[in-house]
Amino acid sequence: MWPPTAPRRRPEPNTKISATCRPRRRAPPPSSLSGCAAGVHFHPHPPAPLIPSRFKYFIPSPPPRLNSNSENLSVRPVPSVSSPSHRVKATQIGMARPANLNEYEKLLLRMDSPRVVIDNAVCGTATLVKVDSARKHGVLLEAVQVLTDLNLTVKKAYISSDGRWFMDVFHVTDQFGRKLTDESVISYLEQSLDTDGVEEPHRPSEEAGLTSLELTGDDRPGLLSEVFAVLVDLGCAVTEAKVWTHAGRIACLVSVKDELSGSPIHRDAQRIHGIESRLRHVLKSDHGSCSARTADISSMAATHADRRLHQLLFADCDYERTSSSSPPSISVHNCSEKGYSVVSVQCPDRPKLLFDMVYTLTDMDYVVFHGTIDTDDDLAHQEFYIRHKDGSPINSAAERQRVIQILRAAIERRTSEGTRLELCIEDRLGLLSEVTRTFRENGLLIARAEVSTKGNVASNVFYVTDVAGQPADPKAVDAVRERIGPHFLLVKEEQRPRLPCPAADGSEEAQVAGNIGIYLGNLFRRNLYNLGLIKSCS
Repeated sequence: MWPPTAPRRRPEPNTKISATCRPRRRAPPPSSLSGCAAGVHFHPHPPAPLIPSRFKYFIPSPPPRLNSNSENLSVRPVPSVSSPSHRVKATQIGMARPANLNEYEKLLLRMDSPRVVIDNAVCGTATLVKVDSARKHGVLLEAVQVLTDLNLTVKKAYISSDGRWFMDVFHVTDQFGRKLTDESVISYLEQSLDTDGVEEPHRPSEEAGLTSLELTGDDRPGLLSEVFAVLVDLGCAVTEAKVWTHAGRIACLVSVKDELSGSPIHRDAQRIHGIESRLRHVLKSDHGSCSARTADISSMAATHADRRLHQLLFADCDYERTSSSSPPSISVHNCSEKGYSVVSVQCPDRPKLLFDMVYTLTDMDYVVFHGTIDTDDDLAHQEFYIRHKDGSPINSAAERQRVIQILRAAIERRTSEGTRLELCIEDRLGLLSEVTRTFRENGLLIARAEVSTKGNVASNVFYVTDVAGQPADPKAVDAVRERIGPHFLLVKEEQRPRLPCPAADGSEEAQVAGNIGIYLGNLFRRNLYNLGLIKSCS
């Protein structure tokens, strides 16, 4: 602390701002002293940082922008510790501060912004992604969504809330089970979180010249073939599509444009009415309701495609129907001492499982305060301590049963059933109609599909079963491949990356990997013990 009699002077260029600074009681310094932060003490030798010494946060002024398209975001870079084989990097991301804020208010805003640490040096089998953030509804989902969109696999995770602060630690690998080494992936991961909770657009927008259609109805063999045939007949070129089926119902998002001009079709109200009418006629059945409509452009740009498919099936009450002979094990009970409800899930592991769980709880207006995610071979164990947004736990048996039903449906919707077929071929008008008609003629039912077009190349993934939902006949699959082209349509297995086991030779890397897992596990258990959620931290 400067003595009272010391003359004021500008701080040195590399002087750090103390974490214990507070506003002075006297008036702020004149604006001419641009180098001094208003109401902030500068120390020539600041106290020890609040985080490990290898992660030291600096506060440059003004902070650089993320990019030209994110005018409301700014990024605070942090020095990284890197070596040829390891990498540790941290970034703090926050909202751009209005010009009328004083320096103390700006400092508080920065302190409340999420901090992201990406560590490749500690664990030998996975990359650690740690997110420190002020507790806010939706922050956890945003972090999980970013990891999911990068096709990263979360094998372990620890979610902990202490007062008004969150700390989330994720053990992630790429789709091949390896640590993250791609600089572009790491950079995107560092810059994708913000405090607004605004999701990245995952749906085609009006500027892209695409119109999005949302379809729901009773599933049946050949339904997709009829839908795509109608679109071709109406002069619509399909560029993207996602299809989920569950409990005898189907939800589909289809992005189309005009075949000749490439312009958005939703600008022609009369044409849209005709498309919706034709599609509703195709989807109509004697059992249940159907829907075919054009998605609103504003909601289309703000809603994640997978979330929208969940919402469509949820609105269709698919969770009230039984679709699996071996449903996942889910239990809900209350921790009355601390006012939490504990949701425990045990089921076969699969990609994007954590996203489906966190999204479903968030959309039901529950807040996750604590949680553990662990994977033993191919079996996932997840536990969440939740409350309503108003702070109350689940308080009735009927509500507990409803939560179990909805979570069970969220797990089953994306469960990969059937044979995975990948089609990569030059795109042309009517391609999807021909391919899906070939499936139907050979007695194959499409359980799930993802269609995308990049340039003139169509890249499609289909999960097919027989008409009874049983594994597809290999002879039928071979017949379809011969018809379409065996070099274009390939049979692929679902990629399920695994974290490699630490070496049994006692190597230093194996010891480090084991120690970090034990440390994080003990840290989380100690936190639950201090909160009174468990009786022992051993």
